[in-house]
Amino acid sequence: MRLTIASVLSIAAFSSAQTITGQFSCLPAGQYQLCQNLWGASSGTGSQSSTLVSNSGNAVSWSTTWNWANNPNNVKSYANVISNTAKGVQLGNIASAPTSWSWVYNSQSSGIRADVSYDIWFGNAQSGSPATIASSYEIMIWLSGLGGIQPVGSPILTNITIAGHQWDLWSGPNSNWHVYSFKTGQGDITNFNADLVEFFDFLISNEGVSSTQFVQAIQTGTEPFTGNAVLTTESYSVAINPK
Repeated sequence: MRLTIASVLSIAAFSSAQTITGQFSCLPAGQYQLCQNLWGASSGTGSQSSTLVSNSGNAVSWSTTWNWANNPNNVKSYANVISNTAKGVQLGNIASAPTSWSWVYNSQSSGIRADVSYDIWFGNAQSGSPATIASSYEIMIWLSGLGGIQPVGSPILTNITIAGHQWDLWSGPNSNWHVYSFKTGQGDITNFNADLVEFFDFLISNEGVSSTQFVQAIQTGTEPFTGNAVLTTESYSVAINPK
């Protein structure tokens, strides 16, 4: 289970291209925070750092460099950006949730095990920290999954089309919340432009997720298991537009 941002927050003053190395450190990034969140580091050996490249308006760019070994089935971290503004709206009251994410592996070792993913949290209350008692659902959107890694649970649907891409939907419990993971069925999606409402509406219509659930957090980042890589988000944005 991921530790909450609230319980581990360590904020440094913003400056362009600033790097953070702490296990649970976060850095202000305009409408976002860039966070290390090395919540699974104890299951392996290695290191990781994250660098804020720039932020302007609703766009942010950043990179993370990681090197992890041992326990290849264990996630070592979720280095991510979390939106300060795209949250606190009930699913049924969202008109649109546009997002754009352009990313690239600048380098990667052979056979790395890692995903590149959205991590979106729903709850009964308007606000709540991710991965806590406040969480009802964790919604992951895997734009990449290398090395044979798998989401939580098991696949329940395959080759479904949402936002112009093919996905396999995985489902399973984790702690007190339920996880739905849309895993790319067409290889890496390195330039992703979508309305997240399409994913939300699919879950409401097909998996019984209530439209009264609130979006409590939207995170975006990478979960490394083993290997080493440099992953750069060239540009990322997300917003929630209420009805």
